Amino acid sequence: MNFHALSLGEERNRFLPVIEQGLALERHVDLLHWLQGDVQHHLPHDILLAGWGDFREGPIAHDLLSKLPGVRSYAAGTESLAFLLRKFHTLWVGAQRQPCRLNFRESEYLRGSSRPEASFRSALQNMRTVLVHGLRDERSGHECLYVVMSAAEIPAEPAGTAMKVLIPFVDSALRRITQLPQQHTQTSLSLQTAHEELLGLSEREVQVMAWVAMGKTNSEIGDILNISGCTVKNHMQRIFRKLNVFNRAQAVSKVTRVTPYG
Repeated sequence: MNFHALSLGEERNRFLPVIEQGLALERHVDLLHWLQGDVQHHLPHDILLAGWGDFREGPIAHDLLSKLPGVRSYAAGTESLAFLLRKFHTLWVGAQRQPCRLNFRESEYLRGSSRPEASFRSALQNMRTVLVHGLRDERSGHECLYVVMSAAEIPAEPAGTAMKVLIPFVDSALRRITQLPQQHTQTSLSLQTAHEELLGLSEREVQVMAWVAMGKTNSEIGDILNISGCTVKNHMQRIFRKLNVFNRAQAVSKVTRVTPYG
């Protein structure tokens, strides 16, 4: 018998009351109350970020659940979350798709810069610990990623076990409940018309511009996107031609008039 499977099964018994609550969820607000209630005893956190879509090149939709002011799905400052989710996905895959932990305060290039009007960005600056885990649907090949963020220190265990046990039920709840109206609108835009709305930029060019808007250099953007600085420079030259601009500041100004990066 697999000892790890037995151990995880025994752990599930400890989570049964919380799991039973999760199975009864019907509304988005109920999910938030559940996460801020008994779930906190096993998996303390300030923000839960869920992402799903094509983590390689395609669009990614997301959902944010938090009691922090301004930390809401598709609020100001969340427009670049797809790129953050891709980085977390890379970390998770590197951990062989097992729960992984990150000291967020040592990852300034991921947190970006904070602006007064972007409550989410401000909250992100205060996060200390990040736990990442996901689920893969082998039938479709699609993956969903779940990122738990906390301003406090979260030990790797028992939080890692809690992620393994509880995330499937969080995933099940999110699939059952109806999205909020603004989520449905924004998700549809992201998945269907993002390229047209962004002045004809390709998905990769949109990614580059998101980091340019956050003040990153070509070299830094290359590190984040796992491409060379020279490749970033080539992307920038194509972006300038498409937008009919001559420098980065003009490009950021023109793109943010269409879809602000927070």
